Amino acid sequence: MSGQGLWARAGARLRHDPRAMVSAAVLALIALSCLAGPWLGPALDSGEWFGTDNAGRDLFARTLEGGSVSLLAGLLATLVSVAIGVAWGAVAGYFGGRVDALMMRAVDALSALPLVLLVVLLVVLFGRSFALVFVAVGAISWLDLARVVRGRTRSLRRSEFVDAARLAGLPPQAIIRSHLVPNLLGAVIVGAVLTVPQAILIESLLSFLGLGVPEPGASWGVLVSAGAAGMAAAPWALLFPAGFLTVTLLCLNVLGNGLREALERAGQGRPG
Repeated sequence: MSGQGLWARAGARLRHDPRAMVSAAVLALIALSCLAGPWLGPALDSGEWFGTDNAGRDLFARTLEGGSVSLLAGLLATLVSVAIGVAWGAVAGYFGGRVDALMMRAVDALSALPLVLLVVLLVVLFGRSFALVFVAVGAISWLDLARVVRGRTRSLRRSEFVDAARLAGLPPQAIIRSHLVPNLLGAVIVGAVLTVPQAILIESLLSFLGLGVPEPGASWGVLVSAGAAGMAAAPWALLFPAGFLTVTLLCLNVLGNGLREALERAGQGRPG
């Protein structure tokens, strides 16, 4: 079964999933709107669209600005998470034995910690900054992906192409990088798509608690926190950013689950 055929079948299956396609379209619209926010707001005289916040600032423009920050934080945190999770899981799964046991016990120990509290401590210790937020979030979001990669690697390490690479004298790092990781691409992509909403949610929670993106910057978490504080006088200041955040998280989860199902059915040779 060729990788190209697998991806072609998965793509066809995904295109026939209306929930995934609607989610992808909504996400694209939200992302484009947030990216175009600096130009879109003034062009639409946006003060009349969402009203203003408690400081008299244009809430439409602030919501789009907050969305660009939240989405960027989620994407950058996911890149950090994927880099750590793939490397950790692939090494543990390939070597097995004591190396695998030690590395996965570390994952279990970290999973037992209250992860949001760990990020809060990092922010308190090192100060508030955008870079620290996405690095901290990414550094705790890799655990589930590491388990998935480790399991897939264990099932692949006795494959014929891996044995051939060993016989050819390739070192373990070359086998992992050139032979195992490309065959883990489907699981990694699904894991990455499902990690983005988790990272956005954690960043929003930190910003809601006042430990995330510092002023005068904005994220959806910052706007939700400000809107909740003034909800009695201006409920729209909470509803609009909270609505954008909720819809984005929902669409990312639906798209990720649709992609996972499409890849599973394509791998089993099931029709769309």
